[in-house]
Amino acid sequence: MITQQYFDFLKGLKENNDKLWFTENKPQYEKIKSDFEKIVSEFINEISIFEPQIGILKPKDCVFRIYKDVRFSKDKLPYKTNMGAFFVSGGKKSGKAGYYMHIEPGSCFLGGGIYMPQPPVLKNIRDEVYYNYEEFLKIISEKNFIKYFNTISGSKTTLMPKGFPKDFEGADYLKFKDFTVIHEVKDDFYTDKSAFEKTIEIFKAMKPFNDFLNTVFVS
Repeated sequence: MITQQYFDFLKGLKENNDKLWFTENKPQYEKIKSDFEKIVSEFINEISIFEPQIGILKPKDCVFRIYKDVRFSKDKLPYKTNMGAFFVSGGKKSGKAGYYMHIEPGSCFLGGGIYMPQPPVLKNIRDEVYYNYEEFLKIISEKNFIKYFNTISGSKTTLMPKGFPKDFEGADYLKFKDFTVIHEVKDDFYTDKSAFEKTIEIFKAMKPFNDFLNTVFVS
């Protein structure tokens, strides 16, 4: 699974986020990147057992680049100080709900769902929650969902979205702009020998939630 080398490299990068340091340490990064892609491939195979469409993906479809796009950002540091992979039908840019692993010293977590959906997708998700509220409530009240995620995370609007009655009992859920779940873990979660099995267990707990969200993509 993940080794201490990942965290040592990312800590060094955070302290020296510049091209000179990265170039000098690029051989180490390339080794870690290659190793991470092998791990991601193993996850693809295992996740495909309960999410068959993910089985056709390659590691490059899931792994995020370490190079930042700083064109429209005030933060001009050139590199991300984390590594992550998003396992989702159609690849990481599909816009669908999927399964995410985040490796960052002191800020590791496992997550899923849909982050920053486009306005039409967000509207459709809210419609699904509104018209199928009992089903939605059952999913997020399930024992394993609460065990790992407790509730939905994500940014929210302060006002009730247009088109929905203000007295709807699930109004707070309709205010979400991101429909995501997060399970925070310590760094040593990833380096433990049981990390693979535990990660899959947590991903399985979010599957009903992802399935519900992905109904909006079914034509």
